[in-house]
Amino acid sequence: MKPAPNYSPRVTPTQWYEISVDNEGLLGKEEFQAAMEQIGVERYHNLHPFHNLLHSGQLDHGQVQAWALNRYYYQASIPRKDLTLMARLKAPELRCAWRSRVLDHDGYEVEDGGIARYLQLTAALDLDRNYVISTRGLLPATRFAVDAYIDFVSSRSEIEMIASSLTELFAPAIHKERISGLSKHYDWADDKALAYFKKRLSEAPKDAQFGRDYVMRNARTRGQQEAVLNAIRFKTDVLWAQLDALYSAYVDPGNIPPGAFVPGE
Repeated sequence: MKPAPNYSPRVTPTQWYEISVDNEGLLGKEEFQAAMEQIGVERYHNLHPFHNLLHSGQLDHGQVQAWALNRYYYQASIPRKDLTLMARLKAPELRCAWRSRVLDHDGYEVEDGGIARYLQLTAALDLDRNYVISTRGLLPATRFAVDAYIDFVSSRSEIEMIASSLTELFAPAIHKERISGLSKHYDWADDKALAYFKKRLSEAPKDAQFGRDYVMRNARTRGQQEAVLNAIRFKTDVLWAQLDALYSAYVDPGNIPPGAFVPGE
């Protein structure tokens, strides 16, 4: 398969994450919201060439398997991230509000949560359940990127770790695009296989609204506002890096790292 034209992986300079401590120029409510939304317009991973290929039906079965297998590690790590974050929240009200995210993914019982629904997708793609759960076939960059996200919430301020979840502001649009594209182009993409993404259409907006309201109330200086925006940028890079790795390994130039999943084997 030919690579998308004029594509090169995005590398973000370290200085991008430097936070201004100048409290002058505090953004107004509408400006601050617009700044958050603009990050999605410019940096969300719906713009990545790999997603364009996936949603338009241009990936073969093995390439879609590789995507689903690697994305499993991200999905399965979300409750780990959320529990790490909750352990650092001092207010019981915040912990109570946040715990629904863990239940959304882990379920009240293991088989009724988002991770179980995601495994319906990997089953539809003929991937062995135990192999998927083992994460043995992961790309190294997938593991590094997802683990970096967990490390972020284990070490940053409360407002930064909550802000890092705000890519959920942009998620419903990509879920709708994914459901539509996969259903149209792939025979395996029935309601059961896509159940995870369909459920997120109602879960993500609720979570995003809570997170946005929190940062709007608590980012009281320009430095705190910049910290919020940088946390969202960091999270978009976590998502983007995973697709860079998939593109490089399974599209072009096709360099699959040792030990990673090889389609057809």
